[in-house]
Amino acid sequence: MGDLISSHLDEGKREIIKARTGEVIGEFGRLYEQQYAVALFNKVRFDIEGGGGPQPQLLRRKAPLENRSIFSGALFQFLEENKKWRNRFLFVPDSYNMNYYDNKASHERGLHPKGTINCAGYKVLTSMDQYLELLNNSLPGVKAKVGNAPFLKCATEFLLILWHPYARHYYFCVVTEKEQKKWHAVFQDCVRHTNDGLLEENKVQTPAFTDSVRLYRQAHGQYGTWDMMCGKPPQILANLVMETLLPEVRDLITPGLKGKMHERQRNWMLICDAVYGLVVRQAQAQYEAVVQSCEAGRPLLEASIRTDMDQIITSKEHVSTKIKAVALPKAEKLLKVSIQPYISSILEALMEPTSRGFSEVRDVFFRELVDMSKNSLNDSTKEKLGEHMEKISMLAFHPVKMQSCYEKVEDLSLDGLQQRFDVSSPSVFVQRAQILMREQMDDAVYTFEQILHQSLEDQGPEGLCKSIQRCQDRVIKKFDYDSSTVRKRFFREALLQIFIPYMLKQLTPSVASDLPRFQELIFEDFSRFILVENIFEEVVLHSVMKDIMMAVKEAAVQRRHNLYRDSIVLTSSDPNLHLLGDNPAIDWAGEYGTGPEEGQGQDEVEGEETGDSGEAHRRRRMKQVVSMIQLDGSPILVNESCLEVPSVDGIPEEREGEGEDQDADAPSSPEIVHQDPVKLLFSPILSTSTKSSVCMYIDRGSGATSMPVYVVFVLFLYFDRLRPHSN
Repeated sequence: MGDLISSHLDEGKREIIKARTGEVIGEFGRLYEQQYAVALFNKVRFDIEGGGGPQPQLLRRKAPLENRSIFSGALFQFLEENKKWRNRFLFVPDSYNMNYYDNKASHERGLHPKGTINCAGYKVLTSMDQYLELLNNSLPGVKAKVGNAPFLKCATEFLLILWHPYARHYYFCVVTEKEQKKWHAVFQDCVRHTNDGLLEENKVQTPAFTDSVRLYRQAHGQYGTWDMMCGKPPQILANLVMETLLPEVRDLITPGLKGKMHERQRNWMLICDAVYGLVVRQAQAQYEAVVQSCEAGRPLLEASIRTDMDQIITSKEHVSTKIKAVALPKAEKLLKVSIQPYISSILEALMEPTSRGFSEVRDVFFRELVDMSKNSLNDSTKEKLGEHMEKISMLAFHPVKMQSCYEKVEDLSLDGLQQRFDVSSPSVFVQRAQILMREQMDDAVYTFEQILHQSLEDQGPEGLCKSIQRCQDRVIKKFDYDSSTVRKRFFREALLQIFIPYMLKQLTPSVASDLPRFQELIFEDFSRFILVENIFEEVVLHSVMKDIMMAVKEAAVQRRHNLYRDSIVLTSSDPNLHLLGDNPAIDWAGEYGTGPEEGQGQDEVEGEETGDSGEAHRRRRMKQVVSMIQLDGSPILVNESCLEVPSVDGIPEEREGEGEDQDADAPSSPEIVHQDPVKLLFSPILSTSTKSSVCMYIDRGSGATSMPVYVVFVLFLYFDRLRPHSN
């Protein structure tokens, strides 16, 4: 692979990549310096004047995933380096970056992972046809036929492929369809979370960054939504560079690619990944330098803003009046002809799937509490309560349980409107709605935790079922109110995100020539905080905002999709509830369970015996949101967090004609060798036919002469386990 990269990415091409990247980031940097001062002014003004809007009723957890991991388990990965399938142990920490290891023991010992996957910008595919369709578009003129594998033979039919337009692709597979669905939910959650890499809490850097990216793209004629606004700032900037750099590099390199069609596709992917890596590293260094420079000048800027706030506001309003006189008549004409006729239909397209998704969040939350309430009738001990609440506390971050909620909003479609308003795809709105759904679920869960915990402190565990019911009713009422508020805000923002770029694209050619003369009206001392381009965009925004607000308000008045009217303000029945939000996270297992101390002591003993480090202890003791992928009715394997897979040093690709004498219905699994037959027969991922094939394989001989004895012993254990036992 190294020879391939070095031969096609020589010093000359690397200099071209460096120069193009420097040009893009340099232009972005100049925009960022301008927008940073504007964002700082807006932030300081908001701090002084405050903002309106309804206050949320639910509490917000400060550190949702503290001391948590999301998931860990085993599956097969295809390695491009040697074209082999290997067993891998995957661990997903609270960062949602997927770390993969040779085995679980390597992770528990604190060894460095074999690799880490940042899923920002990736798509999760479950079929080779989906993959080939995307792959064919990456290299024009080199097409693979649908139905043919590009350069790998799949170990099983249950694929999981991580595809990225610029970065390396990753190939995984599992043995059953049920596993595939659950891993798919986990992978999608990783993509969803890492895509959302811009911190909303940073009220200066984040708006400065997003506005700079948007203005850069608009300056190059690219309006509308952008699918690759994914990840942290350096990744987004790298995507910005690759938009224009990739076609240039492709024209330079692809004529020199040799070999068969699939080989050329594979080689181009590896080269593209190498180019992307170079761009990301350079973008990160340049971006950090720009941010550091802006942050260094922040104290002086902020002092100037606070001193001259009134004069800056007056000057801005004066310039805004002048720009309105020029731009507003044109904006209103465009609004009447091209925007107003579509507002209601687009709003309905947004409301239907989004509201069904939030309704499903409510139902999932309600069902979990009902199940806990029912179980408390049979067992109302503190230990059982701690066990239930430990699971419920992380419900919002359980990708499998939340999948039904996320699927509802994936039906969102803007067919017929995407081309008119330059919306690349509805994915940006789907992802935003899913993030809001997860936040609402966690707010509801966290509020329920705090109210229930307070109730138990006051009343004790007696009447637990009634306490759960009362707390549940209070939280559901708050959820409905907050859900309405969050959805209405989402609908308004989505409509603006659709209409504003379209209006700017139509209006800018006729207004842009007039804007420079308005800059002369601004005092030089205030020119850093007042930019005529930003004021023009604000004028356009306010021109359409009235119609959008009215459309959402009418939907609420008609009680469509369970939206509340703006005039409804929920009177808080818990005036001191917000004080509970400052409490530390509740350790349900430790406070209400029995055995954490014992378990801790046991872990310490094991650690001393094995010589594990403190970090290894922490890894093993870290609570996991999704404990395992477990097939219904299957036994749980001791010390395994996922389904058992063959822990083989080398699993070669399936050879043509291999295994023809096996059961035709058996999954097309990788070759299984040197694996403990007890685990193989008891492994929940292996179907009956697969287990039979394993026994046949072992009986034919795999280098161990005593295997038939093991098979007899295993069968005895297997059927003995199925036999009813008396207590």
